[in-house]
Amino acid sequence: MTLKMSMTAPVDQKQDLFQDIGATVESVAGGAAGQVENDEDQTNIEEPQVVDNIESLCMNCHEQGTTRLLLTRIPFFREVVIMSFDCPHCHFRSNEIQSAGVIQERGCAYTFKVESKLDLDRQLVKSETCTAKFVELDLEIPAQRGQLTNIEGLLSLVLEDLAGDQPIRKRLQPDAYEKIEEFIKKGREMLDGDSFPFSIKLDDPAGNSWVEPKPDDARNKWVRQDYVRRPEQNAALGLADTTGDQAKGEEEEDVIRPDEVHTFPASCPSCARPCSTHMKMVEIPHFKEVVIMSTVCDDCGYKSNEVKTGGAVPSKGRIITLKVEDEDDLARDILKSETCALRCPELNLDLTPGTLGGRFTTLEGLLTQVYDDLHQRIWGDVHGESSDSLDKQTKDRWEEFFVGLKDAKSGKRKFTCVLDDPLAASYVQNLYAPDPDPQLAIVDVERTKEQEDDLGISDMVTEGYEEKEAAEQREREAKSLKSLGNPCN
Repeated sequence: MTLKMSMTAPVDQKQDLFQDIGATVESVAGGAAGQVENDEDQTNIEEPQVVDNIESLCMNCHEQGTTRLLLTRIPFFREVVIMSFDCPHCHFRSNEIQSAGVIQERGCAYTFKVESKLDLDRQLVKSETCTAKFVELDLEIPAQRGQLTNIEGLLSLVLEDLAGDQPIRKRLQPDAYEKIEEFIKKGREMLDGDSFPFSIKLDDPAGNSWVEPKPDDARNKWVRQDYVRRPEQNAALGLADTTGDQAKGEEEEDVIRPDEVHTFPASCPSCARPCSTHMKMVEIPHFKEVVIMSTVCDDCGYKSNEVKTGGAVPSKGRIITLKVEDEDDLARDILKSETCALRCPELNLDLTPGTLGGRFTTLEGLLTQVYDDLHQRIWGDVHGESSDSLDKQTKDRWEEFFVGLKDAKSGKRKFTCVLDDPLAASYVQNLYAPDPDPQLAIVDVERTKEQEDDLGISDMVTEGYEEKEAAEQREREAKSLKSLGNPCN
């Protein structure tokens, strides 16, 4: 759903359509109270209508039922449309949720670790393009209708659906009944708190799913990663691929020179229409060459920029620690690659790899972008209006976090910035170069097995792969000759 405002429309017209639940309730209560005062003698008072009622066909009995639509805004997320259908004839009911926005420029993947019963109450949005997976249960919920629920509700619904057909399985498929009964028992133990901790993962190529965060979440408890969609994912979402035919043609390779800007055709991640991507190679002193890429769409106005590092994969990762003392430190150039995690312990700030993508800016610019993105996501608008659904304790913690982050990016607070990059592709400017910087510590560390698995390094074969392939080919040929020499009886 796309909403367009004319030049004469009020600025808050979109907020009037997509209000928080609390604001909607207050408007209804206020309207009803005013109506009671004006119509004290009236016995039949109509309440203000918030939900749109639409007569629609029931797909179960083919009679007419009622669909109810509610336009609202979810805190930390975005505008959605909640739909509920009810048929008075066959009593069939269903409900689902759809994003009221567009397909996001990147897909998103969430990983959340459930460690207590309070974590089971975390809200989540599972859009119609999202797959959910309970890792320890080996349960994957495919992309289907959109859902607005919590973690407990999502798992309970699956277990209830499985348990509903168990009596029939017990008579017709006893073996399957026993296996599913064991599966349901394990799922019930997770809901009862007997199997903590366990993890849930959401993967949405459209980028319209979400898991509720908390300001005091421990490191790696709530992880969000944004990724570039694969061509098949774009095709499944109905996005056109305007670069496929051009990639098939054989063109001469241009030599990339540091002093030239190269432009090549691409497709816009927002509207999928043709656009241009500009690329330039920049050499960072005392570091390496990087490629700065910028995409601009003339049709929808979409703009983005990103930094890519090249070269061979280093044998070790790198941890860069910067002690920020004053405003001069905020003006340092900083390169944060896609694989880099950023931590500021004094600010309670922890960015996982993939957050914000690759960025080449100053430390102040990076903190400003983090502040703006989080502020927009948590409060829901640029004016900083607090969400009605946040309890006072959670709201106070978020406000304290934003005050600390604002003081840090203004140079009023000292803090430590730690960049942990398993590919050693990140950089912080040394103000004393080529001499050592007393506020900057750079340590090369061995990568963990988990990091190498995530980066795909464990699967790389760089030596002896030709001999291995030749041996496997000889083995296949020997088996083929053996089968020809021993015909079946």
